[in-house]
Amino acid sequence: MTEQEMPAARETAILAGGCFWCLEAVFKDVEGVEAVTSGYTGGRVDSPSYRQVCEGGTGHAEAVRIVFDPEVIGYRDLLEIFFVIHDPTSLNRQGNDVGTQYRSAIFATTDEQLHEALALIEEMGEMRVYPSAIVTKVERAGTFWPAEDVHRDYYARNSDQSYCQYVVAPKIAKFRENFASRRKQGG
Repeated sequence: MTEQEMPAARETAILAGGCFWCLEAVFKDVEGVEAVTSGYTGGRVDSPSYRQVCEGGTGHAEAVRIVFDPEVIGYRDLLEIFFVIHDPTSLNRQGNDVGTQYRSAIFATTDEQLHEALALIEEMGEMRVYPSAIVTKVERAGTFWPAEDVHRDYYARNSDQSYCQYVVAPKIAKFRENFASRRKQGG
Protein backbone atom coordinates (compact mmCIF):
# COMPACT_ATOMS: atom_id res chain seq x y z
CA MET A 1 0.00 0.00 0.00
CA THR A 2 1.41 3.36 -0.98
CA GLU A 3 1.38 6.39 1.29
CA GLN A 4 -1.37 7.96 -0.86
CA GLU A 5 -3.55 4.85 -0.33
CA MET A 6 -3.12 4.85 3.44
CA PRO A 7 -6.20 6.15 5.27
CA ALA A 8 -5.62 9.34 7.21
CA ALA A 9 -5.43 9.10 10.98
CA ARG A 10 -8.73 9.50 12.78
CA GLU A 11 -9.30 10.93 16.23
CA THR A 12 -12.00 10.41 18.82
CA ALA A 13 -13.70 13.07 20.92
CA ILE A 14 -16.10 12.35 23.80
CA LEU A 15 -18.47 15.13 24.83
CA ALA A 16 -21.35 15.39 27.30
CA GLY A 17 -23.76 18.31 27.19
CA GLY A 18 -27.23 17.21 28.17
CA CYS A 19 -29.27 14.67 26.27
CA PHE A 20 -27.15 12.62 23.88
CA TRP A 21 -29.91 12.70 21.24
CA CYS A 22 -29.17 16.43 20.78
CA LEU A 23 -25.42 16.04 20.49
CA GLU A 24 -25.69 13.07 18.14
CA ALA A 25 -28.07 14.88 15.78
CA VAL A 26 -25.83 17.95 15.57
CA PHE A 27 -22.48 16.20 15.20
CA LYS A 28 -23.80 13.82 12.53
CA ASP A 29 -24.28 16.96 10.42
CA VAL A 30 -20.68 18.19 10.84
CA GLU A 31 -18.27 17.92 7.95
CA GLY A 32 -15.32 15.68 8.85
CA VAL A 33 -17.27 13.70 11.44
CA GLU A 34 -17.39 10.08 10.35
CA ALA A 35 -19.29 8.44 13.22
CA VAL A 36 -21.25 9.51 16.28
CA THR A 37 -22.25 7.05 18.99
CA SER A 38 -24.52 7.91 21.90
CA GLY A 39 -23.55 6.35 25.20
CA TYR A 40 -22.48 6.74 28.79
CA THR A 41 -19.16 7.63 30.39
CA GLY A 42 -17.67 9.02 33.57
CA GLY A 43 -19.44 6.67 35.96
CA ARG A 44 -18.72 3.75 38.25
CA VAL A 45 -20.97 0.95 36.95
CA ASP A 46 -19.96 -1.39 34.13
CA SER A 47 -22.28 -1.52 31.14
CA PRO A 48 -25.00 0.76 32.55
CA SER A 49 -28.47 0.86 31.06
CA TYR A 50 -30.34 4.00 30.02
CA ARG A 51 -32.71 3.50 32.94
CA GLN A 52 -29.82 3.23 35.44
CA VAL A 53 -28.15 6.37 34.07
CA CYS A 54 -31.43 8.33 34.05
CA GLU A 55 -31.99 7.46 37.70
CA GLY A 56 -28.73 9.29 38.40
CA GLY A 57 -27.03 6.77 40.65
CA THR A 58 -24.28 5.46 38.36
CA GLY A 59 -22.31 8.69 38.02
CA HIS A 60 -22.37 8.45 34.22
CA ALA A 61 -23.07 11.31 31.86
CA GLU A 62 -25.04 10.90 28.66
CA ALA A 63 -22.34 11.53 26.06
CA VAL A 64 -21.38 11.07 22.44
CA ARG A 65 -18.24 9.50 21.02
CA ILE A 66 -17.26 11.29 17.83
CA VAL A 67 -14.84 9.82 15.30
CA PHE A 68 -13.50 12.59 13.08
CA ASP A 69 -10.93 13.31 10.42
CA PRO A 70 -8.54 15.97 11.81
CA GLU A 71 -7.55 16.86 8.24
CA VAL A 72 -11.12 18.11 7.71
CA ILE A 73 -12.13 19.41 11.15
CA GLY A 74 -10.00 20.04 14.18
CA TYR A 75 -10.71 19.15 17.78
CA ARG A 76 -10.99 22.82 18.73
CA ASP A 77 -13.59 23.28 15.98
CA LEU A 78 -15.65 20.47 17.50
CA LEU A 79 -15.36 22.09 20.92
CA GLU A 80 -16.46 25.46 19.54
CA ILE A 81 -19.59 23.81 18.11
CA PHE A 82 -20.15 22.01 21.43
CA PHE A 83 -19.99 25.27 23.39
CA VAL A 84 -22.51 26.97 21.10
CA ILE A 85 -25.15 24.21 21.06
CA HIS A 86 -25.49 23.70 24.82
CA ASP A 87 -25.30 25.80 27.97
CA PRO A 88 -21.86 25.28 29.55
CA THR A 89 -22.79 27.54 32.48
CA SER A 90 -25.61 25.36 33.80
CA LEU A 91 -24.49 22.87 36.44
CA ASN A 92 -25.92 19.37 36.02
CA ARG A 93 -28.77 20.39 33.75
CA GLN A 94 -29.70 21.38 30.26
CA GLY A 95 -33.15 22.95 30.15
CA ASN A 96 -35.63 20.61 31.81
CA ASP A 97 -33.15 17.70 31.84
CA VAL A 98 -31.77 17.80 35.38
CA GLY A 99 -29.16 15.61 37.08
CA THR A 100 -25.47 14.80 36.89
CA GLN A 101 -26.19 12.57 33.88
CA TYR A 102 -26.86 15.81 31.94
CA ARG A 103 -23.70 17.61 33.03
CA SER A 104 -21.44 19.51 30.69
CA ALA A 105 -18.16 17.62 30.38
CA ILE A 106 -15.30 16.96 28.00
CA PHE A 107 -13.66 13.55 28.26
CA ALA A 108 -10.24 13.97 26.66
CA THR A 109 -8.86 10.95 24.85
CA THR A 110 -5.31 12.39 24.59
CA ASP A 111 -3.10 14.77 26.53
CA GLU A 112 -3.35 17.22 23.62
CA GLN A 113 -7.16 17.21 23.86
CA LEU A 114 -7.00 17.75 27.61
CA HIS A 115 -4.74 20.79 27.23
CA GLU A 116 -6.70 22.18 24.27
CA ALA A 117 -10.03 21.91 26.12
CA LEU A 118 -8.66 23.57 29.25
CA ALA A 119 -7.05 26.34 27.21
CA LEU A 120 -10.28 27.03 25.29
CA ILE A 121 -12.33 27.22 28.48
CA GLU A 122 -9.79 29.60 30.00
CA GLU A 123 -9.80 31.72 26.85
CA MET A 124 -13.61 31.91 26.77
CA GLY A 125 -13.64 32.82 30.46
CA GLU A 126 -11.15 35.64 29.93
CA MET A 127 -13.20 36.89 26.97
CA ARG A 128 -16.40 36.65 29.04
CA VAL A 129 -18.16 34.78 26.26
CA TYR A 130 -20.93 33.86 28.71
CA PRO A 131 -22.49 36.03 31.41
CA SER A 132 -21.86 33.27 33.99
CA ALA A 133 -18.86 31.06 34.68
CA ILE A 134 -18.33 27.97 32.53
CA VAL A 135 -18.91 24.85 34.64
CA THR A 136 -17.87 22.32 31.99
CA LYS A 137 -15.60 19.71 33.55
CA VAL A 138 -12.59 18.43 31.64
CA GLU A 139 -11.27 15.01 32.53
CA ARG A 140 -9.49 12.09 30.97
CA ALA A 141 -11.74 9.69 29.13
CA GLY A 142 -12.51 6.39 30.77
CA THR A 143 -14.65 3.60 29.42
CA PHE A 144 -17.36 4.65 27.00
CA TRP A 145 -20.42 2.42 27.02
CA PRO A 146 -22.55 2.61 23.84
CA ALA A 147 -26.23 3.21 24.52
CA GLU A 148 -28.89 0.72 23.60
CA ASP A 149 -29.81 0.49 19.90
CA VAL A 150 -33.09 2.38 20.44
CA HIS A 151 -31.00 5.55 21.00
CA ARG A 152 -29.06 5.23 17.75
CA ASP A 153 -30.12 7.90 15.22
CA TYR A 154 -32.91 8.83 17.61
CA TYR A 155 -33.66 12.24 16.15
CA ALA A 156 -33.60 10.98 12.55
CA ARG A 157 -36.12 8.29 13.44
CA ASN A 158 -38.29 10.39 15.81
CA SER A 159 -38.08 13.99 14.61
CA ASP A 160 -41.86 14.38 14.87
CA GLN A 161 -41.90 13.71 18.63
CA SER A 162 -42.41 16.79 20.80
CA TYR A 163 -39.08 16.40 22.67
CA CYS A 164 -37.24 16.27 19.36
CA GLN A 165 -39.13 19.28 18.01
CA TYR A 166 -38.73 21.45 21.11
CA VAL A 167 -35.30 20.40 22.37
CA VAL A 168 -33.25 18.72 19.63
CA ALA A 169 -34.36 20.70 16.56
CA PRO A 170 -33.42 24.13 18.04
CA LYS A 171 -29.88 22.87 18.73
CA ILE A 172 -29.57 21.66 15.14
CA ALA A 173 -30.85 25.04 13.93
CA LYS A 174 -28.35 26.85 16.18
CA PHE A 175 -25.50 24.77 14.74
CA ARG A 176 -26.62 25.41 11.17
CA GLU A 177 -27.01 29.13 11.80
CA ASN A 178 -23.61 29.54 13.47
CA PHE A 179 -21.55 26.99 11.53
CA ALA A 180 -23.07 26.83 8.03
CA SER A 181 -19.62 26.27 6.49
CA ARG A 182 -19.07 23.24 8.76
CA ARG A 183 -22.14 21.31 7.51
CA LYS A 184 -21.67 18.15 5.51
CA GLN A 185 -22.14 18.62 1.80
CA GLY A 186 -25.68 17.79 0.79
CA GLY A 187 -26.76 18.15 4.46
